[in-house]
Amino acid sequence: MPYVEQSVEVLSLDHMRQLFGSFDENVNTLRDALGVTITQREGQVHVTGSQDKVDIAMAVVKQLLGMVRRDMPIDKGRIHYAIELAAEGNAEQIGELLSDAVAITFKGKPIKCKTIGQRHYVNAIKKNTLVFGIGPAGTGKTFLAIAMAVSAYKNKEVSRIILTRPAVEAGEKLGFLPGDLQNKVDPYLRPLYDALHDMMGVESYQRLVERGVIEVAPLAYMRGRTLNESFIILDEAQNTTPEQMKMFLTRMGFGSRIVVTGDITQIDLPVDRRSGLIEVIKILDGIPDIGIERMTHKDVVRHELVKAIVQAYDKYESRPASAPVQRR
Repeated sequence: MPYVEQSVEVLSLDHMRQLFGSFDENVNTLRDALGVTITQREGQVHVTGSQDKVDIAMAVVKQLLGMVRRDMPIDKGRIHYAIELAAEGNAEQIGELLSDAVAITFKGKPIKCKTIGQRHYVNAIKKNTLVFGIGPAGTGKTFLAIAMAVSAYKNKEVSRIILTRPAVEAGEKLGFLPGDLQNKVDPYLRPLYDALHDMMGVESYQRLVERGVIEVAPLAYMRGRTLNESFIILDEAQNTTPEQMKMFLTRMGFGSRIVVTGDITQIDLPVDRRSGLIEVIKILDGIPDIGIERMTHKDVVRHELVKAIVQAYDKYESRPASAPVQRR
């Protein structure tokens, strides 16, 4: 196949440096992935290679330049994600990620969606009263939900933030852990504490807890309550039973919003117990004001190896000979 060359102008030398990265690490990632040659001369980026690969590379370069102009960081994960979208003919969707921040951390760092799936998830939370966010580890389900909760509280859309998750690990056997009940369940709630600390700072978080504005508690603590004007997040919902899920959802009061997150490939319930998350998304699918967003390995924003691990498990578990036991 004959080689072709395409180029794009870069008006700023600083933008050129950011695009190429330290020691050209950004363009080297693009070169290695697509087998193209990328050079810069006279204020232009030149891409040489086979027509199909050059088309993909140029689409990625143009989108990365858009990210540079908006002061968005570029890393290997973003580059590989951009390549995937461009190869599917969807490079222009990267522009959706250039929108405003979801929230601002207490250190002033903007929280932005890093994938299209995350953007759709955040939009669903904005538009619906009840949202289910389903996807593998590392897709930002919980962190983005907490970011939206903190943003809603700061904007006076709700008066409380309530975060809960089932205390399930190999059958809810908490007795072997030291301390009182709170000490026993704290390890299960630690990821929620960490996300809140990142968003609000430890001191601000503790003050709001003391005032009753923020509550982090096991799912069992929700029984018998009606939660008004609250942003409620149920994390690790794949480990709820159908009865627990129904109990939780019926806690919703006036002016409240709920986000339910979970990974249906990591269920820790006993084999003979049904997952409430798997069941509820079948029951509530199609009901107005309820959003169900499913994320995939493409939305993993942790270390690149996490994405590869998720893909490998998906491939393994989809083999007919090793199909996993269907939980209902």
